[in-house]
Amino acid sequence: MSILVFIEHRDCNLNKTSLEAITAAQSIGKDLGLGVTAVIPCDKDCGLAQEIATYAVDRVIVAKNDKLGTYTPDAYADAWEQVIKSTNPQYIVMAHTYQVRDFAPKVAARFRREVVGDCIRYQNDGGKLVLTRRIFLGKLDADVSLQGDAPYFVTFQSGAFRGDNAEKGSAAVETMEVTVGDVRMTPEAPFQEAKASVDLTKSEIIVAIGRGIKSQENIAVAQQLADALGADLAASRPICDSDWLPIDRQIGSSGQTVAPKVYIALGISGAIQHIVGMKNSGTIIAVNKDAEAPIFDIADYGIVGDLFEVVPVMVEEIKKAQG
Repeated sequence: MSILVFIEHRDCNLNKTSLEAITAAQSIGKDLGLGVTAVIPCDKDCGLAQEIATYAVDRVIVAKNDKLGTYTPDAYADAWEQVIKSTNPQYIVMAHTYQVRDFAPKVAARFRREVVGDCIRYQNDGGKLVLTRRIFLGKLDADVSLQGDAPYFVTFQSGAFRGDNAEKGSAAVETMEVTVGDVRMTPEAPFQEAKASVDLTKSEIIVAIGRGIKSQENIAVAQQLADALGADLAASRPICDSDWLPIDRQIGSSGQTVAPKVYIALGISGAIQHIVGMKNSGTIIAVNKDAEAPIFDIADYGIVGDLFEVVPVMVEEIKKAQG
């Protein structure tokens, strides 16, 4: 028995959340004594396979068919069904992306199984996993026990595991020719904003602003800090609702879920809707003049003070350190 981990890509360009799925699969494999196999659906001898083969997995399978060049749920479901039947895994582990949310339930239904989705952690209970999911916008955590026979389908929330913790190794690459039936849709080119949008899930450092910034003109203060750190600028929902920053900069339950190495929250009180989108960050630094702000409950470092006094000092000290 083994664990299959899904490697998501576009034209053989890796979606880096798949590295988080590899980390999760490696961790589960160690706990349960299971090997890990990475699976890449593709229409050719995927160049990405060699990159994935540098991680500590037992093997990398390229599920190959001409209809797998562009994602469709029909084609991916057919391919995954065959890979699962051929490998007889205990678990199928995936990152909780839009693509996975589209096709994974379709595959699970073919095996009369369900998908336990958007998990934030797991524990080993006598050789079976107990998975934890957030419910009611992160206000409660629910533990889910897996029942029935394998295979079990599990997706992990972005940031639940860190992609840079995936263990390196060496694996063999093999190609599995799969049969794909009728594809009932013709995929169009991926949607693009009129201007390039930012994918904050790939950011290593984020500077986020909240109501404490007071006005749109004051965003320049936060931008100076972001520029000094080489960071991306983000915001809580009220800032985007006011059109001070575009919606693709919003962090939280109705925005993006991120897990950068460093997250700096400026003037953000820490409502639960925002916290669920960033609490898995590596290091959280909060600046707020309210000492009782909930953001300090999850911050690794907190500064109680006026951000308009604190941030210029931070920028100055960063520039000094950079020489």
